[in-house]
Amino acid sequence: MADTGKKNIPYAIGKYSADQLKGALRKMYLIRKFEEGAEDSYMRGLIHGTMHLSIGQEASAVGSCMSLTDEDKITSTHRGHGHCVAKGADLSRMFADFFGKETGYCKGRGGSMHIADPSKGNLGANGIVGGGLPIAVGAALSAKRLGTGAVTVCFFGDGANNEGAFHEALNMAKVWNLPVVFVCENNKYGMSTSTERSTAVKNIAERAAAYAMPGVTVDGNDFSAVTEAVDAAVERARNGEGPSLVENLTYRWRGHSKSDRNRYRTKEEIAEWQGRDPIVAMGRLLMEHKIATEAEIEAIETEAAGIIKDAIEFASTAPDPKLEEITRDVYTEEAHA
Repeated sequence: MADTGKKNIPYAIGKYSADQLKGALRKMYLIRKFEEGAEDSYMRGLIHGTMHLSIGQEASAVGSCMSLTDEDKITSTHRGHGHCVAKGADLSRMFADFFGKETGYCKGRGGSMHIADPSKGNLGANGIVGGGLPIAVGAALSAKRLGTGAVTVCFFGDGANNEGAFHEALNMAKVWNLPVVFVCENNKYGMSTSTERSTAVKNIAERAAAYAMPGVTVDGNDFSAVTEAVDAAVERARNGEGPSLVENLTYRWRGHSKSDRNRYRTKEEIAEWQGRDPIVAMGRLLMEHKIATEAEIEAIETEAAGIIKDAIEFASTAPDPKLEEITRDVYTEEAHA
């Protein structure tokens, strides 16, 4: 007879070790502290140019990357800091790019929306809505042709699901049965337009049926629900069973970008979602299952704050790019008749 005593244990608790779960919480705190640090630096005039913060969406990023290795790939979005951190990026080098410094991933030329770390399988953030979708299909095709066994996770927002690239990417991925998982982070708004006004289907995951692939919608603020859905999709892809679509329902606490005045959302709606804080929920989950104590969780948060403080110090004191090298790494291909 099966042991029914474990039937109510959340998926993540049964799947991952205590160290892995505490490591996941640590990454969630690092994402939150990173973005708060970036926002503060922007307000103090230390960072120039806009940014798109994912505060409130940390469970989606970290949960979706739990079963990935450095050989597996991700493609990201303009709201991609969390994906970078979840895939193991160096926080100091990320901040250096924000500060326009030579020690950044893109040598200070990428800013907020173009951070990439191929050594960790992060093919980069993208300033084009839906721009990562065809790139993910290409990466998955490469993995299949070369037989590497790698899986690609493609992050995109709800606004991208109405772009042509979304439909083309899902269709091609299924036609070629590619090892790719499409992860839609549905935070309810594409800029200032709600999904209720812009999208015909209630749940974006329903669109998977049109491309003969599995589609599932989950609570994107529930770490365990995210890992359960994405892990299953990753396993399918790794076993040669083709693509899947996972929709993580979540919410961004801040505006679309730094210029967004939030006039299209009520204070009550924002406060309601802040009450569903994924980090608080994750901490509660670990305490309920004796994975971590309240003191341990406080220590993890304190450590994350210290790491961010050091990263900002590193970036602020790092060398600027040399003016005489402004065209370095800028190239074009010669046209042939």
